Amino acid sequence: MSEKIALFIVDDSAIARTTITAMLENETDIALHGSASDPILAEAKFNRIGWPDVIILDIEMPRMDGLTFLRKIMKEHPTPVIICSSVAQSGSRNAMEALSLGAVEVIAKPEVGLKSFLEESHYTLIHAIKAAYAAKEGMKRRSSPPPLKRVVSKESAKLNADSVLILKPNVTHMRTHSVIAIGSSTGGVQTLEKILPNLPEKIPPILITQHMPVGFTKSLADRLNRLCTISVKEAENGDKLLNGRALIAPGDKHMTLKRSGNSYIVEIKDGPKVSRHKPSVDVLFRSCANEAGANAVGFLLTGMGDDGAKGLKEMLERGAKTYSQDEESCIVYGMPKAAVEIGASMGILTPEQIIETIKKG
Repeated sequence: MSEKIALFIVDDSAIARTTITAMLENETDIALHGSASDPILAEAKFNRIGWPDVIILDIEMPRMDGLTFLRKIMKEHPTPVIICSSVAQSGSRNAMEALSLGAVEVIAKPEVGLKSFLEESHYTLIHAIKAAYAAKEGMKRRSSPPPLKRVVSKESAKLNADSVLILKPNVTHMRTHSVIAIGSSTGGVQTLEKILPNLPEKIPPILITQHMPVGFTKSLADRLNRLCTISVKEAENGDKLLNGRALIAPGDKHMTLKRSGNSYIVEIKDGPKVSRHKPSVDVLFRSCANEAGANAVGFLLTGMGDDGAKGLKEMLERGAKTYSQDEESCIVYGMPKAAVEIGASMGILTPEQIIETIKKG
């Protein structure tokens, strides 16, 4: 890319501002656009120097809180926002409200040890900035997002689903009830909030892997359960798949489908990150290929990267129906695009078409 990502930091913590600024020194494709200690000062600077590509935003600040400013941004000048706040801890209403309002990512920072936390979270934060920029590019339908540096530590090295689950030979499965599998990442909360509340109570069981850390998945499940006619819960090991219920993979665990007689249960597994994620969509989709075959239907939604693309193709090769979300409705057209490029998708659907497809069973 010819231009750097223009990043602006809004945080009343001088430590946060200076630490994040220092982290950018070796990033060739990200530049600090500016910083401010509260939203009022930030807006004044935007009026002078122009709007940034991406904003990192705290929640608790003087004069105007971050959620109020986030609402204002999304109404007046939609810009990708990363929430980085100590009051957006996992499972908090603040975190889920921020995602629902349109925040691309939420990073929960600690009350103490902020500098060391941010330094240790270098990869997470840089990934979030690039995912946020990809969201901006996706909205404008311009060029591809900037490439993410592939290896920053042994932990971030990319492993495939073999490290958690071996792909079984292609066997014919006994016909039983349908299983719906959904994978999503950046922008997934907003897309799931469009789809799930519009589903009727009597639909096949749904399994969802949304890239989120520990605690956030429980909060997401609780929020969706309040919004939906169907039941939504964070999955627990041994949960049965039931019509009219959606199970969401817990943060920092992989969720897999397991046949149990004529029905199914979920198994919650530990293990390494797959496609740099835990939970991984590839792991869920592979388990559906293994255990459900043609009984499964897979949907790959908005997100950066390619997690889920290979797993969706494995589902297709074993008789499942497979679909990718359309580019226009994606916050980040990364994961669905990767699936389309390798021939893993039977069709490309809008969220409205996904709803109708699920209703038809």
